Amino acid sequence: MSADQKKKIFILMINMFIAVASFGIVIPILPSYLVSINQGGIAAGLMIAIFAASQFLFSPIAGKWADQYGRRKMIIYGLAGLTISMFVFYASNSIWVLYFSRVIGGIGAAMLIPAIFAYIADITTFDQRAKGTSMVSAAMSLGIVVGPGIGGFLADFSIKLPFLVSALVSLAAVLFSVLWLKEHDATDADPALAAKLTDEESMLTKIGRSTKMPYFIPLVITLVMSFGLLAYESVVGLYLDNQFNSTTKDIAVMITATGVVSVVVQLFMVDRIVRRYGEVAVLIAFLGVAAFGFLMSLFAGSYAMFFVVSLVIFLATSILRPVLNTLISKMAEGEVGFAMGMNNAYMSIGNVIGPLLAGVLYDVNIVFPFILGLIMLLITLGITIAWQRSRATKPSPII
Repeated sequence: MSADQKKKIFILMINMFIAVASFGIVIPILPSYLVSINQGGIAAGLMIAIFAASQFLFSPIAGKWADQYGRRKMIIYGLAGLTISMFVFYASNSIWVLYFSRVIGGIGAAMLIPAIFAYIADITTFDQRAKGTSMVSAAMSLGIVVGPGIGGFLADFSIKLPFLVSALVSLAAVLFSVLWLKEHDATDADPALAAKLTDEESMLTKIGRSTKMPYFIPLVITLVMSFGLLAYESVVGLYLDNQFNSTTKDIAVMITATGVVSVVVQLFMVDRIVRRYGEVAVLIAFLGVAAFGFLMSLFAGSYAMFFVVSLVIFLATSILRPVLNTLISKMAEGEVGFAMGMNNAYMSIGNVIGPLLAGVLYDVNIVFPFILGLIMLLITLGITIAWQRSRATKPSPII
């Protein structure tokens, strides 16, 4: 990569880290804060669902806008949305105002994330794509690890302080992007094709056409995989407490360790293995590894064994997510922003339905969410293998 490419990717990494960390800051104290304003589990569930639903509904539109109006604008507007959301959250104790803030936050995330990955696609070649995508994914993983730790520390001073700090950090990201992030014209690669795909079609037409595009099956894989993985992640803390009497510290150590594994793998492994084996082969292999991890979680008889199994699962998922993003961006000629928006939308569906169903199943039997995750990953693996076989006789620059 050139020095200019590295500089741009570094700026995108900072933006992604700040955005994710600023949101993560509020995660540890959200339940306590809701209790302090006389709200309970329903409100906590709605906070997550409203954010995810807003992100789902707005992601295709925001992706289309990223193609039409530029990545930089969507990144800045997305960060601004997250900033406004956090300031509103800090300023009000009204549950309805807080719900509205989650709508703003979800729209902000819908603008930000597809635009960042589309920007990466614009400034990298096919050979560089996996490295650029995995570096931004590593920044996201690092934000997930660092944010909650900062939030827990700040809550010792004031339960609302994390919201204010989150808003100020997001505002800093907005100013940083305005000053340092340069626009990259999304139509540079093929202006005629980009104009045809972004200007002549309505949103509904584009969504309908996406089901016939080469990247549709990877979108389905994203949906099913997210469904299974979030079913696991949403109940793992409860499972550790119930099954092994794990302390809060035990759970925090495991979450931190899996986050560190994700960062290291995304920074140093993804690009190497994709260059050697290709995106689809890596996708199939690590879907198998993740499924094996889910299977072994059913037989883990101690906290230490479950810890090791979780590291295996998170190692696999930290490879799968950037590989899928890379694959979709390579197959979405002329409309990378829209395709990444659709990817974000499909992922949001899995992120909502997976935890909801896992919660219901957990109350029936604590191992059922892990069985659900295993089944969903096996389905994903089957879809991927069938898709690979169906295109094995067709020439492709990707594999």
